[in-house]
Amino acid sequence: MAVDELQAIIQRCQILEEADFKGEDFSLFQVAGQKCLEDGYAAQLLEVIQNEKNKVIIKNMGWNLISPLVRCIFMYKQEDDKREHCLKILDQLAQLCNPKELFLGLLEQIEQASGEQACQTVMLLLQPLQTVLLKLQNKKAYSLGLSLAMIMNQLTPLPVPYTKQQIQEDKLGLCQCCNAVVDFTKPFVNEVIKNMEKSSEYNDMELKEELLKFCMKCLKYPLLTAQLEQLEDIEEHPFRHFATEIIDILWDIRELIPLVFLHHKSISPHWKNQEFVDIERKNSADSLACLSYLMFVQHFGIDCFPMVFRLMFYICAKCWQLFFFFFPHLQDLFESCLLRMEDNSLLHQYLELRDFINVPQDLVKVMTLCPIEHLRKKSLHILQLFIDKFDTEGKYTLFRCLLKTSNHAGVEGYIIKNIKDQIHLSLMRACDNIWFTGHHLISLLDLVLLLPEGAETDLLQNSDRIMASLNLLRYLVIKDCENDNQTGVWTTLAKIEQNFLKPLHVGLNMSKAHYEAEIKNKKENRREAHSSNTVCSVTVSGEKMPAMTTEMQLQVLHSALFTFDLIESVLARVEELIEVKIKAVMDENS
Repeated sequence: MAVDELQAIIQRCQILEEADFKGEDFSLFQVAGQKCLEDGYAAQLLEVIQNEKNKVIIKNMGWNLISPLVRCIFMYKQEDDKREHCLKILDQLAQLCNPKELFLGLLEQIEQASGEQACQTVMLLLQPLQTVLLKLQNKKAYSLGLSLAMIMNQLTPLPVPYTKQQIQEDKLGLCQCCNAVVDFTKPFVNEVIKNMEKSSEYNDMELKEELLKFCMKCLKYPLLTAQLEQLEDIEEHPFRHFATEIIDILWDIRELIPLVFLHHKSISPHWKNQEFVDIERKNSADSLACLSYLMFVQHFGIDCFPMVFRLMFYICAKCWQLFFFFFPHLQDLFESCLLRMEDNSLLHQYLELRDFINVPQDLVKVMTLCPIEHLRKKSLHILQLFIDKFDTEGKYTLFRCLLKTSNHAGVEGYIIKNIKDQIHLSLMRACDNIWFTGHHLISLLDLVLLLPEGAETDLLQNSDRIMASLNLLRYLVIKDCENDNQTGVWTTLAKIEQNFLKPLHVGLNMSKAHYEAEIKNKKENRREAHSSNTVCSVTVSGEKMPAMTTEMQLQVLHSALFTFDLIESVLARVEELIEVKIKAVMDENS
């Protein structure tokens, strides 16, 4: 009897150490187990597998039962108890067997399935295959990629149901199987999401790449030829559901935007054979074409893309060519799109797109170079809207970028004021904001609290930036106690004094002395002149300005001195606050 033969082999192996199992033992176990299944003793075989004493035996030998087990499952009818026992055995083997050996056994069964049984075999083995893959520590990404490639190779030859009747009947089970495969990938998608959330510098790209390859294959088959229009009497169109799931995966692994807008994501192996290279390029082009169709014709996942994305690149490309005639309308359109979006709703990853990060830089060009005042003001308004829509890390990235690229003191002063506002929000919130406190903020302050050319910086030309920087520093000293030091400003105070406060003192002394000397010279020249209405020409940036009288020149010089006095006043107040805070801490500690 098959069960007796199996029990005899089990009893003999129970007394052996795992290392002492021989090839003969594996063969005898496989033959006896297969005979139990074929003779209808699946219940008894299940008891043997569930017996805790046989755990080591099943771990090493159980995978050999996969082939006969799959055959028997398809042999029994749906309602047969023996089939139910076989399914339980399959589940037990997935839990108990050596993952590497069972993985190969499951893939072999999928590879051997064909025709009408392809989808049924894949759906049967997806759950145990997922269980095994989740157990694999090494080569998990490679194994997942191999599994998905094998599954897609088995499904691709099958005809895609197209008519309403074909979709409803789903004779080969393709509709059902495609959605089952997507469910199979979800734990791995969640793992990628979790790893990316842990670190913005997520470098383990293998698992992400395998999921991307799978999605690209799905876009080519079955979605490229699938009928995706809504059909009457079909509550949930299987291929529409499948398309939604594929778009969701691409979004979750942060590949949807690069694929849609850049269209140059390289996922092809580096073939030496040019013919293979051409085939891969063609497949990639087909997949990207399908993705564009899904997004912009069928509107799958379009909510992932606020309207601003669909207009932004057009606006950036055209704003300079159409500046004098159409740019005001483009500004209005862009503003309208931004106003429809919630603040803090745009992810910082969008700024990884070159064309996207060019938008604020182009707005700055309009703000600083456009001769039309209302367009300059409108661009400033749009820039602020643009900043407001990004998440905290996005704002941080924008601020760093604009501080480095704007080359305009007024713009830099405006950005520094924005930084102050974000710090204020961070200090007021209960939860920590890592981007505008601690080491991230210190890195940003290194760009803010310094003079571009040291003590020789043109203080008058940079006055907007300097005043904004001093006001920010004053705010930090007042709001952030030295004992708390949430912003890190007290840690880096020595650097701030060296790079900003001391050079500013020297620069102020030199600038005031220079302008006071100029005023003295102008007054002496005025006395010597026949009339105080003597005029002179002034050239600014290579352009001749309207003639100025000596009185007008003196007014400009006095205005400059007033600006220096204002800067000096705020500087003195900042240094006074620092001194008071440090003295208070010292008194407290003494």
